[in-house]
Amino acid sequence: MNKLFRPARLVLLLVLFVGVLSIYAVALYKLQIYDVAQQNSLTEQLPLVTTTRTDTIRAGRGDILDRNGVLLVSSRPSYDVVLSRSALLAADGTNSIIRDLIYMSAESGVAYNDTFPITAGAPFEYAYDMTATQRTRLDKYLDFFDELDADATADDLIVWMKKHYGIPYTLGITDARLIIGVRYELETRVIMNLAPYVFAEDIPAELISRIAERAYPGVTVEIGAKRVYHTTSAAHILGYLGRMDEKEYALYGAVGYPMDAVIGKSGTESAFEAYLHGTDGELSVRTSENGSVVSEVVKKEAVPGNHVYLSLDIELQATAERALADKIIELDLNPDRPEDQKVTGGAVVVTQVKTGEILASASYPSFDPLTRTGDEFNRATQGTYNPGSTFKMVTALAGMRAGTISRYTQIVDEGVFTEYPDYQPKCWLYTASGATHGALDVVQALEVSCNYFFYKVGDDTRLTPLVTAARDFGFGAKTGIEIAEATGVVATEEYKKETFNEGWWNADTLLMSIGQGLNEFTPVQLANYAATIAGGGTLHEITLLHNVKSADYSGIVFAHTPVTRSVIPEGDLIAILKEGMRAAVTLGTASGVFGNYKVPVAAKTGTVQTGSDFNNGVFVCYAPADDPEIAIATVVERGGSGAAIMEIAKVIMDEYFKDAAPAPVVGDGELLP
Repeated sequence: MNKLFRPARLVLLLVLFVGVLSIYAVALYKLQIYDVAQQNSLTEQLPLVTTTRTDTIRAGRGDILDRNGVLLVSSRPSYDVVLSRSALLAADGTNSIIRDLIYMSAESGVAYNDTFPITAGAPFEYAYDMTATQRTRLDKYLDFFDELDADATADDLIVWMKKHYGIPYTLGITDARLIIGVRYELETRVIMNLAPYVFAEDIPAELISRIAERAYPGVTVEIGAKRVYHTTSAAHILGYLGRMDEKEYALYGAVGYPMDAVIGKSGTESAFEAYLHGTDGELSVRTSENGSVVSEVVKKEAVPGNHVYLSLDIELQATAERALADKIIELDLNPDRPEDQKVTGGAVVVTQVKTGEILASASYPSFDPLTRTGDEFNRATQGTYNPGSTFKMVTALAGMRAGTISRYTQIVDEGVFTEYPDYQPKCWLYTASGATHGALDVVQALEVSCNYFFYKVGDDTRLTPLVTAARDFGFGAKTGIEIAEATGVVATEEYKKETFNEGWWNADTLLMSIGQGLNEFTPVQLANYAATIAGGGTLHEITLLHNVKSADYSGIVFAHTPVTRSVIPEGDLIAILKEGMRAAVTLGTASGVFGNYKVPVAAKTGTVQTGSDFNNGVFVCYAPADDPEIAIATVVERGGSGAAIMEIAKVIMDEYFKDAAPAPVVGDGELLP
């Protein structure tokens, strides 16, 4: 019988098996050990495939404080989601990543930045309130792609973008529009060479964690800054921040700002941007093909902004705002005032007589600088109003300069000024009661605000000296305040001809003499006018800036010194005006509120006819009368009269002349009491 296994054959098979096994072992060693080592060695020698970009390191924005060092506005760290277009496009599922981000943001209650000017749902339309910036970006987008028509409808553009960005038709139209909005933001930043796309700002910790868990390519969370307001007062003065538009970039781009930089858009945030902004730094960032950061190198350190101390006293500011609002509410509660005759607004300004610094400036109604809800129009600096009888000091100065009257010249009030047959205005007292003021000199005329006296002075003096005197008090010119202000109008024959295509009549001069007619001034101009009289004729430049300190608060960068614009040389005549304003308080139209006040006050009331059932109220004053420190001007639309709104100034003086108390201190994120 044959054996199944012969020894020689068995040895041969064993040798073959060992041989094959050896070959596999060598191959496996080469593949897993030798080749890997060689590959690692080559990898170390060859450069990584990376992309290098330069990012901006935002400089910390400086704080805003009041004159006493009370913190009004500061910044706190925030976390922003920033998208990298190149890394997102290199990733798998770009559109899915974008949709995930949008949904996660919505679930966390976070709004993201979408400025695509097409409605959020079908039927699609271009936004009716498209801004100039949105229009520019859309035009550049349409121009960049040759296949797009500049006159493309919103629907056509959406259809094209869905195809262009590979958004499947199986995806709902709402989600498609969401994704398109983000793709548009990413694209326009490349087309226009803008800063990286900040998808969402100031996100909560919960959203930070969710984004980190998913590690999406091209999606990073960066540290930014959020502006914090420590007071609800002074909104019109403080202003707000926002991203630059093309017009602003023309100015700020020249000094190194990226086009999407956040800047002051209004108020002192804008006025003192150069102090607050600081100097941005530069960061060189290397990223791999999947968007992961390989290295970061600081090329230029950021220099934080300086800290601005405003001239405001925030306690006085808050008092002024409350006093103005309370008086307006009180006036509106009058049962005799119909709904369509409610007060439409008002303003009050408090200046420091010897320096031109603004201590308080209130405009009603106000607004919220964070949400920008409310009335952003600043009546204190941009509203223009007839001055009413507060103008009579101008007429008095013009008349005394011209020799029309002297200190003791008397004019008999006849009730009706009958110099011209076609226009015969009446004194307010004659209109009210049929009585007259009798014989008056200029001080007495200011005391009782006699219209007849100033009709006569203005008529005899004529227009040119009135215009000159008004301009000497700063009317018809900007005050120098750093925020937006109106110039106002000192009416002339030329102005009336250019504006209304009408000639100048004698009636115009008579109206101008008592503060009616075509003259229109801002409350800040009226306050400076009162301060100029209080200061003996010195017209100061108005300012909101007290000083500026360095980023570490260690040094003074700028300190305000008073700027004198001009001086009225007739100090003796100014003294007569002061005498008249003091008489208005001790015996005349302002005596009801200030006659027995704890410090001597000088004042002048004004009532302006507006065509409404309720006149505008105007009031100017300064105190102490014997050594002036502050001047106040108040205007209330449909306030009734200057006498009706005097209490606003009294409340402010109560605060200013109270016993000194320590300035309040607030922590980060807290509001002043």
